[in-house]
Amino acid sequence: MAIIIYGLVMLVFGTFHFLYASAMAPGVPIPGGKIWIYITGLGLVLAGISFIINIAVKPAGYLLALFLLIVIVLVHAPHASTDQQSLTMLLKDSGLLAGAILIANTGK
Repeated sequence: MAIIIYGLVMLVFGTFHFLYASAMAPGVPIPGGKIWIYITGLGLVLAGISFIINIAVKPAGYLLALFLLIVIVLVHAPHASTDQQSLTMLLKDSGLLAGAILIANTGK
Protein backbone atom coordinates (compact mmCIF):
# COMPACT_ATOMS: atom_id res chain seq x y z
CA MET A 1 0.00 0.00 0.00
CA ALA A 2 2.84 2.43 0.81
CA ILE A 3 4.32 1.98 -2.68
CA ILE A 4 0.96 2.84 -4.22
CA ILE A 5 0.74 6.01 -2.11
CA TYR A 6 4.29 6.92 -3.13
CA GLY A 7 3.30 6.32 -6.75
CA LEU A 8 0.29 8.61 -6.38
CA VAL A 9 2.55 11.33 -4.96
CA MET A 10 4.84 11.01 -7.99
CA LEU A 11 1.80 11.26 -10.28
CA VAL A 12 0.77 14.49 -8.57
CA PHE A 13 4.29 15.94 -8.73
CA GLY A 14 4.51 14.97 -12.41
CA THR A 15 1.16 16.60 -13.12
CA PHE A 16 2.37 19.77 -11.38
CA HIS A 17 5.30 19.85 -13.82
CA PHE A 18 2.83 20.13 -16.68
CA LEU A 19 0.47 22.57 -14.96
CA TYR A 20 3.16 24.91 -13.59
CA ALA A 21 6.00 24.52 -16.12
CA SER A 22 6.34 28.26 -16.67
CA ALA A 23 6.76 28.93 -12.95
CA MET A 24 9.26 26.07 -12.53
CA ALA A 25 11.38 26.78 -15.63
CA PRO A 26 13.46 29.63 -14.14
CA GLY A 27 14.77 27.22 -11.51
CA VAL A 28 16.29 24.87 -14.10
CA PRO A 29 20.06 25.43 -14.09
CA ILE A 30 20.67 24.11 -17.62
CA PRO A 31 19.56 25.46 -21.02
CA GLY A 32 16.10 24.56 -22.27
CA GLY A 33 14.35 25.07 -18.92
CA LYS A 34 10.73 24.49 -19.85
CA ILE A 35 11.37 21.41 -21.99
CA TRP A 36 13.25 19.82 -19.06
CA ILE A 37 10.27 20.49 -16.82
CA TYR A 38 8.04 18.59 -19.26
CA ILE A 39 10.52 15.72 -19.67
CA THR A 40 10.96 15.29 -15.92
CA GLY A 41 7.21 15.62 -15.40
CA LEU A 42 6.69 12.74 -17.80
CA GLY A 43 9.33 10.73 -15.94
CA LEU A 44 7.58 11.36 -12.63
CA VAL A 45 4.23 10.31 -14.08
CA LEU A 46 5.72 7.14 -15.58
CA ALA A 47 7.48 6.25 -12.32
CA GLY A 48 4.22 6.76 -10.45
CA ILE A 49 2.34 4.51 -12.86
CA SER A 50 5.10 1.89 -12.64
CA PHE A 51 4.84 1.80 -8.85
CA ILE A 52 1.05 1.65 -8.88
CA ILE A 53 0.74 -1.17 -11.44
CA ASN A 54 3.89 -2.97 -10.17
CA ILE A 55 5.63 -3.20 -13.55
CA ALA A 56 9.31 -2.29 -14.09
CA VAL A 57 9.51 -1.05 -10.51
CA LYS A 58 13.26 -1.60 -10.12
CA PRO A 59 14.38 0.51 -13.11
CA ALA A 60 11.71 3.14 -12.41
CA GLY A 61 12.85 3.43 -8.80
CA TYR A 62 16.52 3.76 -9.65
CA LEU A 63 15.86 6.26 -12.45
CA LEU A 64 13.66 8.30 -10.12
CA ALA A 65 16.42 8.23 -7.48
CA LEU A 66 18.94 9.43 -10.08
CA PHE A 67 16.65 12.26 -11.14
CA LEU A 68 16.14 13.31 -7.52
CA LEU A 69 19.89 13.24 -6.88
CA ILE A 70 20.46 15.50 -9.88
CA VAL A 71 17.79 17.92 -8.63
CA ILE A 72 19.32 17.92 -5.14
CA VAL A 73 22.81 18.65 -6.44
CA LEU A 74 21.99 21.14 -9.21
CA VAL A 75 18.88 22.93 -7.95
CA HIS A 76 18.66 22.78 -4.15
CA ALA A 77 22.21 22.38 -2.81
CA PRO A 78 23.65 25.60 -4.28
CA HIS A 79 21.12 27.68 -2.31
CA ALA A 80 20.46 25.51 0.76
CA SER A 81 22.82 27.41 3.05
CA THR A 82 21.18 30.78 2.39
CA ASP A 83 17.58 29.94 1.51
CA GLN A 84 15.20 28.15 3.88
CA GLN A 85 12.93 26.96 1.05
CA SER A 86 15.87 25.41 -0.83
CA LEU A 87 16.99 23.62 2.33
CA THR A 88 13.45 22.33 2.91
CA MET A 89 13.20 21.10 -0.68
CA LEU A 90 16.64 19.48 -0.41
CA LEU A 91 15.53 17.57 2.68
CA LYS A 92 12.20 16.58 1.09
CA ASP A 93 13.88 15.36 -2.08
CA SER A 94 16.47 13.46 -0.02
CA GLY A 95 13.64 11.58 1.67
CA LEU A 96 11.98 10.92 -1.68
CA LEU A 97 15.33 9.70 -3.06
CA ALA A 98 15.69 7.25 -0.16
CA GLY A 99 12.13 6.05 -0.73
CA ALA A 100 12.77 5.53 -4.44
CA ILE A 101 15.83 3.41 -3.66
CA LEU A 102 13.90 1.34 -1.11
CA ILE A 103 11.14 0.75 -3.63
CA ALA A 104 13.67 -0.16 -6.34
CA ASN A 105 15.41 -2.59 -4.01
CA THR A 106 12.15 -4.43 -3.33
CA GLY A 107 10.76 -4.23 -6.87
CA LYS A 108 11.01 -6.44 -9.88
